[in-house]
Amino acid sequence: MFDQLTNRLESFFKKLKGSGRLTEEQVRETLREVKKILLEADVSLSVVRDFILRIEQKAVGQEVIASVSPGHQIIKIIHDELVVLLGGDYRTLKLSGTPAVVMVCGLQGSGKTTFCAKLALWLKERKRFPLLVAADVYRPAAIEQLVVLGEKISVPVFTGDRKNPLKIAQECIDAARERSSDVVIVDTAGRLAIDNQMMTELEKIKSILSPSDILYVADAMTGQDAVNTASEFAKRINFHGVVLTKMDGDARGGAALSIRHVTGKPLQFIGTGEKVDALEPFHPDRMAKRILGMGDVVTLVERAQKAVDEKKAAELAERMLTNTFTLEDFLEQLDSIKKMGSLQELIKMIPGIGSKIKDTEIDEKELVIVKSIIQSMTKEERRRPQIIDLSRKRRIALGSGRSIQEVNRLLNQYEQIRKMMSKMGGAQLKKGKIPFAF
Repeated sequence: MFDQLTNRLESFFKKLKGSGRLTEEQVRETLREVKKILLEADVSLSVVRDFILRIEQKAVGQEVIASVSPGHQIIKIIHDELVVLLGGDYRTLKLSGTPAVVMVCGLQGSGKTTFCAKLALWLKERKRFPLLVAADVYRPAAIEQLVVLGEKISVPVFTGDRKNPLKIAQECIDAARERSSDVVIVDTAGRLAIDNQMMTELEKIKSILSPSDILYVADAMTGQDAVNTASEFAKRINFHGVVLTKMDGDARGGAALSIRHVTGKPLQFIGTGEKVDALEPFHPDRMAKRILGMGDVVTLVERAQKAVDEKKAAELAERMLTNTFTLEDFLEQLDSIKKMGSLQELIKMIPGIGSKIKDTEIDEKELVIVKSIIQSMTKEERRRPQIIDLSRKRRIALGSGRSIQEVNRLLNQYEQIRKMMSKMGGAQLKKGKIPFAF
């Protein structure tokens, strides 16, 4: 996500040079280019104008800090204004009441039903007990879709009579209390476009449930259409937060940069893939860093903590220290990395790395190849790779459907990693520390 915007900004920032004060001409030349880049990224014209004006007011005549170029200082100002544009502080989900009610609305096709399941899983991972409510009785198979998703994540789904959304809304609170659910997530009906009938129904459901939080779901791929529709929903429903789905497919990012400014409502979550766990809380400061190619270490660490078992990580660190890291450990680490998401996205979160590999295609199939080769080995071969002679290599290559050269490459890579980890482990052990491992 934001690939086009990030690449253009990074490329331009490299050209910024100079020293001393930031002259008006330097600033204006920079902002003309930034304005062009933002407009090409499908950011609303009114948003771009206000954004550029605020930067200009801060940058003109700004004294340059010692050892910091004007270019770097402008980038810092742009970063700070991006954080403001994206919403400033992170907005937490408001869950009050017994049970708390979260009402989810949006147009048909925005990914609303899938988001409800993603949110339920996100809450479940945080020790909550959600109940999904299927109140979209119009779209064919909408209720069945939510039931299937609920079964997949082991979260109950209340369907009621499957005919009357207002009756379903009235009955779902008692259903939640009977199940000891502490959060109710209501999937409401959408349409292909805004109409009065849909809005009236949403207003009635809102009146019945008095939700503590209302989230509007929009498809990021629709760009400014998503922003305009969100603005209409804000007027009638007065929702609290926005969810942008399909952000993994939105290289421009115009909707994300415009929606807060136009609607006055903060971004709450972003959908980053089709999988039911592909959901991220939206942190403006972290996203600003990603857009400017500065990485996002905090989110990377959070994903690692979610994907890695602490006990296993400690055991792995111990094996690194004692130089007993095996191919079984290597395989386990590959599985952990896969759980964290797309390798391309993960690498972009590492400061200083993302910009260097932006034109490099990272083939996710390589992980599959490595896994197939290791899984074709016996337990003894995984634990003691040094016993793998030419005869064993032939058998492993045949069993995995790969070549002997690919088996050799994997063994060489493993040996390099093992030596590197051994050195790291020895150095850290002398300092009384245990090295971090994914």
